[in-house]
Amino acid sequence: MSLLFPLGLLALASLLVPLLIHLARRHQYAPLEFAALRWLRAKARPRQRIRFDEWPLLLVRLLLLAALAVLLARPLLHGAPVQTPPWVVVAPGLERVPVPKGSEGHWLAPGFPSLQDPAPNAAQPLASLLRELDQRLPSGAALTVHVPDPMPGLDGERPQLSRAVEWRPVAAPVDAATPNTAPRLRLSSAAADAQTLRVLDAVQRAWSGQPLAPPLSADSAPANGEVGVWLANAPLSPAWQAWAEAGGNVIALSAAAAPGKGTPLLPDSKGKAALSRHALGRGQLLRFTAALSPDALPVLRDPAFPRHLLERVQPPVPPQLAPAATQRPLSGALAALPQPRDLTGWLLLLIVSLFALERWLATSRRRGASA
Repeated sequence: MSLLFPLGLLALASLLVPLLIHLARRHQYAPLEFAALRWLRAKARPRQRIRFDEWPLLLVRLLLLAALAVLLARPLLHGAPVQTPPWVVVAPGLERVPVPKGSEGHWLAPGFPSLQDPAPNAAQPLASLLRELDQRLPSGAALTVHVPDPMPGLDGERPQLSRAVEWRPVAAPVDAATPNTAPRLRLSSAAADAQTLRVLDAVQRAWSGQPLAPPLSADSAPANGEVGVWLANAPLSPAWQAWAEAGGNVIALSAAAAPGKGTPLLPDSKGKAALSRHALGRGQLLRFTAALSPDALPVLRDPAFPRHLLERVQPPVPPQLAPAATQRPLSGALAALPQPRDLTGWLLLLIVSLFALERWLATSRRRGASA
């Protein structure tokens, strides 16, 4: 047992109050003289002893004050870890599995609902849920995990748990209809030479396998998720400026569209930068430092140029799928400490019971008759 607020035990000094009250209110016996006893030899007067009247009431009051002092100290009871049956957890998206007798079946989802409940949606990374479950279960509880293979819901590193886990990958089909997330280039309405259009079309096909989209009208800005290409030798229009400052990406071909000196990007073999980056609010403007031709920008001859440009426009995200065998949790993490039991509820029940008993003893007829 431990105390959250040990200074609360200072309230035990209040135990002196009922002791002093009972000493002050004890019965006083007045001596009464009898004439027939006046000639008897006087004996030594007995010494007075401290004597408490109504000691059951005094004892209840002392216990009540002591319980209040312990309540102020907030005791916590540390006992043996709670014995928990083995757990079988199943990732959402898989079929329910038969749970062995004596085990508990749960979904590997926030809150870890029972397998008898409808399958929840997997909105949280599975690796993160495994770490949370490992800290929630007592250290001695066995854990069996059914995950899809390949495994989604990664969070950047292989999970490390405090226990050995029975890892059971279940083959799951990969959705081949996943939409292409590569951005689309949208050109402004200004005219461009054939060489520039060929380079931009090659970049677009390398990104998504699709040709360039039709150019926008003069007053229209690209849609969210698109990459605007400003072809005019002039500053951005108000619509494009507002769209870029709200988080859009713009590629410009002239220095007139770039505000000031930017950060060099994509150096070629000679160390010359092919791009300069300019911040625009929450977005950015990437300006080519020369005309879009292999002679002016040798970096265009690099087969990896479209990928490098895409990484500047859309930073790569961590992989979302991995073979389930490679994600088997490691052991060696610190186990969660057993949660102590808070005794506040039991102490409140004891205090109420003692208070009721004290009131009954203090107002009983027998006490009133003897007073």
